Amino acid sequence: MRRITFMLALLIGLMLSGCASGPDSLFKAYVGVGAPKHYEVWVEHLELEASGIRHWCMPVGSVACCWKGPSGPRGKGGTAQPFPDYIGIRWFSFAEQKFYERVFSLPEGLEEKMREHATYTTSLGTFSRPRDMLTIGLAPGGQMVLWINNQIGNEIEVGRMQANEVEGDASNYEVGTRNYLEEHSDYIEKHGVPKEGW
Repeated sequence: MRRITFMLALLIGLMLSGCASGPDSLFKAYVGVGAPKHYEVWVEHLELEASGIRHWCMPVGSVACCWKGPSGPRGKGGTAQPFPDYIGIRWFSFAEQKFYERVFSLPEGLEEKMREHATYTTSLGTFSRPRDMLTIGLAPGGQMVLWINNQIGNEIEVGRMQANEVEGDASNYEVGTRNYLEEHSDYIEKHGVPKEGW
């Protein structure tokens, strides 16, 4: 009888713990990469690591928007599950003809902060859900900014850092650079390539 009672208690405990962990396991963060308008980049590598669980690469390629304003921050990327501890990124800046790279740990408690619900309003009404989007902003000079949000307009800046300039062969991007300059050379000549203030 004791054995049956123990087994029944164990079974109920497992069922309750499964129910309790269900919503947590449904949390999926989106990691994207954005850049300021007119300062397009090519992301060569975006690697994520959940320590001891998984290491994976996310293809990104060309990034031409979106830093801030009515279209940002947001960017190209994908779902990050499980939530990563570390991110490594390497990119080529068309405006500067330079390569940058940075490996960084995400801010402590970021996943919990992203799980917190935040309200947002659309034409259909006001809603609440987690800030499940993490955008990595890449600006000239190797400036990096991290934002979280659930909709454009309610972003929170959660990190700011400097990437390292690294060696690379800019001739690999000869065609991309030519296309970039055809579209943006007038803007660059007028406004330059600011390395600060992002």
